[in-house]
Amino acid sequence: MEAFVPRQVYPNLSSIPRSYYLGHHAAGLSKMRSLVSQIDLVIECRDYRTPIVSRNPLFEANLGERPRLIVYTKQDLGSNSTSEDRKRENTIRKWDAPSTSLFTDIKSRSTISKVLDFARAHANHSTSLFGTRLMVVGMPNVGKSSLLNALRNVSLGKKKAARTGDQPGVTRKIGTSVKIIEGDEGREGVYVLDTPGVFVPYVPDAESMLKLALCGSVKDTIIPPTTIADYLLFHLNLNDPTLYNMFSGPTNDIFVVLEALARKQGRLKKGGLPDFESSALQFVQRWRSGQMGRFILDTVTEDALTKRLELLTSYGGSLHQARKAAKQLRKEAYLGGG
Repeated sequence: MEAFVPRQVYPNLSSIPRSYYLGHHAAGLSKMRSLVSQIDLVIECRDYRTPIVSRNPLFEANLGERPRLIVYTKQDLGSNSTSEDRKRENTIRKWDAPSTSLFTDIKSRSTISKVLDFARAHANHSTSLFGTRLMVVGMPNVGKSSLLNALRNVSLGKKKAARTGDQPGVTRKIGTSVKIIEGDEGREGVYVLDTPGVFVPYVPDAESMLKLALCGSVKDTIIPPTTIADYLLFHLNLNDPTLYNMFSGPTNDIFVVLEALARKQGRLKKGGLPDFESSALQFVQRWRSGQMGRFILDTVTEDALTKRLELLTSYGGSLHQARKAAKQLRKEAYLGGG
C-alpha cells in the first residue's frame, strides 16, 4: 500500500465570501467609540487558534487611545503545553508589545486569575474614586462573554452574567456594566462592559475566511459546511491523520470521511443516502470542542504578522475598497469560468 500523502496547499476558492461585516457590527463599533473616553482599559480577545486572523485593526483604529490587554482565549483548544507552544506564545507576546498578552482557558482558574490580577493592578494605579471601567472587545465568537463570566465567577463566586453560544451574534449590543472585582479602601470596584463581536470589513484572502469560519467566527450557513469540513480535514492531515480514525482511514477526500461518519451515526436521508451537510457540521463541531486534536491554524513566525499587516494595508481596510475588491474577484471568476 502506498504511503498517504496529505495535501500541502489548500486550493484558493474564489467563491468563498470575504466579508461578514454586519449592521450590528458597525453599530456596536460606533457605540464602543462613543464610550471609550469613559473606559480605563480595553481587553481585546483573540482566538488562540488564529492569533493572526482573529486580530481586528478596527479596534486599534477606533479604541487605540486607551491601554489594552490582549487576551488569547481557548488556549485549551490549541495548546498541548509543549515547548513549541511556549515558543509560539513568546513570539506572539513580542508582536503585541508594548501591550501585555495573556493566554487563557476559561476552565482554568490560574489563567483567569492572571487577567484579574492585571485588572486589579491597573485599578490600583487609578486615582478615580468611581471605580475602574473595562471594555471587552473582539471578533465574533472569540469568547468575550465566556471570559467575562469566568472573571466574575473566579473573583466573586457568582454565576454567569452574559449569554454565550456556539454561534456568533449572541451579544448584539453593549449591555450594562458587570462587576468583576469588589472595591476596597472606600473606592468602587472594577466593572466590565461586554460588547458585540465586530468582524473586519473585508478579509483579504479566502483561507483566512475559512479559518475564521472553522473557529465559528461566522455563522455556519455563510460557507457550505462541507467546505469548512474539507478545510478542517486539510489541517488534520497535516497535523495527524489518525485524529479522525474513528470514522475513516487517512484520505484527502472529505466525502469519504463524511459518508463513514454519517453511516456510523445514522445521519442518513431518504433512500439511505448520507446527509453530508449534517455530518460536516458534526465533524467540525468535534474539532471545535477539542475532540479531534489541539493545534492552531495560523503559522506563527517572527515576520508572519508583518506580512499579514502588509496584506491588510494593501486593501486599506475600508468597506468601499472591500466592495471593490469583491467585485473584482467575481469578475475574475466569471471570466475564468469559475
